[in-house]
Amino acid sequence: MRTRSLRYGPIHSHAYTHTGSMATITEGTFKHGDAGFYSKTWTPRGPTKAKLVFVHGFSEHINRYNDFFPVLAAQGIQVFAWDQRGWGRSVTKPSDKGLTGPTSQVLADVAAFVQDKLPQSTGGDQQETAPVFVMGHSMGGGEILMLASDAQYAELVGRVRGWILECPLVGFPAGEEPSSVKVLAGRLVGRLLPRQQLKHVVPPEHLSRDQAIVESVRNDALCHNTGTLEGLASLLDRTAMLSSGQVRLGKQVRSVLLAHGTQDRACSYDAAIKFMERQHAVEDKTSKTYDGAYHQLHSDHCKDDFAKDLLGWILERCQEKAASSPQLEAKL
Repeated sequence: MRTRSLRYGPIHSHAYTHTGSMATITEGTFKHGDAGFYSKTWTPRGPTKAKLVFVHGFSEHINRYNDFFPVLAAQGIQVFAWDQRGWGRSVTKPSDKGLTGPTSQVLADVAAFVQDKLPQSTGGDQQETAPVFVMGHSMGGGEILMLASDAQYAELVGRVRGWILECPLVGFPAGEEPSSVKVLAGRLVGRLLPRQQLKHVVPPEHLSRDQAIVESVRNDALCHNTGTLEGLASLLDRTAMLSSGQVRLGKQVRSVLLAHGTQDRACSYDAAIKFMERQHAVEDKTSKTYDGAYHQLHSDHCKDDFAKDLLGWILERCQEKAASSPQLEAKL
């Protein structure tokens, strides 16, 4: 696969395509407003059965999934992902680190990326009309829940076939909650200096039981552990709304899958389970528990089981779509 320098620099607008054993991988730039974001697509070598839009978490980037997404693509799932504002290769200078903007900006970015991947019409080939699923990990999981519950995005949400939450940030585990004194001080200073950067380190050893993964995170220059006071305050506000029960999903949300490890020390397993229990308007919801698993199911010891469960859940809903499609009668 093509390698890129870790130095900060402009994102080129041209696409780069690489064909691997399981997927065709395309790099490019997604434009939203006056911003350009590094993006990447994993396209199956065979028929596309479903499309998956992926939203990454805090202090990570989409190239951390280079081993996981080809597994999905090998089974007919086309994956679309981008480095969010303030993260990964979408950072072009040091002052951009963690510069996510407020929640309204974060959700607008996510909505624009999802909208771009939705079918433009009911006609066209299989790839164009394949059902779209949206998946978020950690902070990204909290973001897609906020989007799915926001009335202004109801039409978009209704066109998404399913929502997948991998260890979403719905609440903090006991003992890992941010200090109330630091939060208050940060909010006060943030009103005057919203772009002031602040380090927030999630210990790599909390992410996976695989020591090779732990070391790769620790040595990854793009996992910069840097937020801004505005961005961190917005993240805390979203999490508080999700954990308190203020956020409810409506009937336009067709299906939800929650996948969570019981030993997650970055995001609360209990809070995520309680959130799902409150979502009475969603008829099709599934909670999958991975006993003893840490925060990154896709790179933990349970990664094979997680991939199998995820694929099964997506493809089952694709088969329902195919079964419900009208069949043309043969004419003699």
